[in-house]
Amino acid sequence: MADFETVNVTTDLLILGGGMAACGAAVEASYWAKKNGLKVTVVDKAAMDRSGAVAMGLSAINQYVDLCSGKNTIKDYVDYVRMDLMGIIREDLVANIARHVDSTVHLFEKWGLPIWKDENGEFVHEGRWQLMINGESYKVIVAEAAKNALAESGGEYFERVFITEPLMDGDRIAGAIGFSTRENKTYVFNAKATIVCMGGAVHVFKPRSTGEGLGRAWYPPWNSGSSAYFTLRAGAEMTSQEVRFIPVRFKDAYGPVGAWFLLFKAAATNADGGSYMVERRSELENWKPYGLVKPIPANLRNWLGMLDTMEGKGPIFMRTEEAIQKIAADAGDEKAAKKKLKELEAEAWEDFLDMTISQAILWAASNVEPEKKCSEIAAAEPYFIGSHSGASGAWVSGPEDLQSADTKGDYFWGYANMSTVKGMFCAGDASGASSHKFSSGSHAEGRYTGKAAIKFIVENNDLPKIDAAKTAELTKRMLHPLEHYAAHCKFTTDPKTNPEYIIPKMFMFRLQKIMDEYVAGVSAQFSTNKAHLEKALELLDFLKEDSEKLGAADLHELMRCWENVQRMWQAEAHTRTILFREETRWPGYYRRADFPTMNEDDWHAFANCRWNPGTNEWEMIKRPMLHVYPQPQEHELIGG
Repeated sequence: MADFETVNVTTDLLILGGGMAACGAAVEASYWAKKNGLKVTVVDKAAMDRSGAVAMGLSAINQYVDLCSGKNTIKDYVDYVRMDLMGIIREDLVANIARHVDSTVHLFEKWGLPIWKDENGEFVHEGRWQLMINGESYKVIVAEAAKNALAESGGEYFERVFITEPLMDGDRIAGAIGFSTRENKTYVFNAKATIVCMGGAVHVFKPRSTGEGLGRAWYPPWNSGSSAYFTLRAGAEMTSQEVRFIPVRFKDAYGPVGAWFLLFKAAATNADGGSYMVERRSELENWKPYGLVKPIPANLRNWLGMLDTMEGKGPIFMRTEEAIQKIAADAGDEKAAKKKLKELEAEAWEDFLDMTISQAILWAASNVEPEKKCSEIAAAEPYFIGSHSGASGAWVSGPEDLQSADTKGDYFWGYANMSTVKGMFCAGDASGASSHKFSSGSHAEGRYTGKAAIKFIVENNDLPKIDAAKTAELTKRMLHPLEHYAAHCKFTTDPKTNPEYIIPKMFMFRLQKIMDEYVAGVSAQFSTNKAHLEKALELLDFLKEDSEKLGAADLHELMRCWENVQRMWQAEAHTRTILFREETRWPGYYRRADFPTMNEDDWHAFANCRWNPGTNEWEMIKRPMLHVYPQPQEHELIGG
């Protein structure tokens, strides 16, 4: 469009995103960039202080290996993650995060994050790997360190710039193109290497929260699949696209349950007061060896509760009142019990106020006193996230020094966390098959990815070329929803209803309906089969045609248009990969009704995919699940 200014930015390293991984990358890359006379540029669609999954705050750091104490080893953490993901992880990637994460947590404390300490000055653990924090300002503290590092190294930071497409120079990434969500400006970034860390995806599936609650989700609703879309469009190989995550949370406001299970030792029961974790224990035998481990994998815990719900024994309740009363009673005499009760009540509310304020509001609005009344919990809709208990993301190279003789040929190709596209690195939710990094591990992964990217630039210090004609074509495509809307909006009295275009919100509803009904969403009881998946792909083809008719009234709606295009691509990668993997490995996340059991013989492997930019065709790839560490024997799993 004629009234849009084009801003051209040339840099050495381009970091896309503003969450924990991006902040980690900015801190570490800036240090090494300054030593080598290089420039780092960070581009975020939001504002770094409150960008990413930790935007609202957090009540716990969920990955702290505590290597210095000698209580845990890197292998211990790898075993934990391996078992929770039912045996399918990249052990080299998980180990690399585990060996760096403690230093990241210590940096957080140095920067001012309040981490709970006991009377001996030791960190207070919520569970084996978790630390309790006062985390309302967690992201603000981490972002400040990143911005300071950028400033000290002469780097640049752009906020409120929405990235759409990668720019390529043959098989090497050359940068990215995007637009401002505040001004009539398009941005063309030319870089020697690019780190992708733009988050996972929400609202691909119809959420439980509808109507006036629309937009409420467990994972931040502004995460729209930007990482997956960008890496797919660059031609990168993707992994674990079938591994969506379904968290069980306090119903309707998605409040966290971790502190209740781990710190308060609360139990979850069905409507009859029965404990599904006890009464359905025999079901775990069907998922050996993973059903035998402690802690029981998250998806299997979900599955046992879902079985109760499907049999009409719901709703499921978190027995907050029993847990609090028991801890208070164990405190001693009546006076001590009352004092302890007050402390626990404050901690219960703080858990929400630190990270899910809406849950505290819902409790208050519903007259819930957790020490007196239990609260309903439920399985949420599916999310795509590589940092929590999901694993979807790009297939990336592991570090050379952690490869075994068996893995080096398959898992290493030159630089840690570089995707299969030369010069394009991934961290946080953008990197796949390395679950349970959470916030601290994502920051740690960002740090060493930033260092690896600078090493790549030093050894490949030529600036890739950008094709001016291709850039002009992408710019026209990027702004098309504005032109299309302007050309047709006066055809109807209500501009939201028009035969010539579809507004982004309606487009999102179409996508969510397809995924919910055909690809194992909430209304389908998280179950699907080949016929449903093939129907979904047919409907997604129609939706892809409709995406050419998206209309945007302003810059905000232009962003919404592209967010939903990104969700659509994430949806297709997911649907194709579930169809490819003919087994049920993660009951509680999804169930293939036509392949209802786990098939270790054929599917102890990664299901990968790649979209070919040259042919517009999808390729499905099975990659071997190889071990860096010996797999534990069955007798070693119990109590692990």
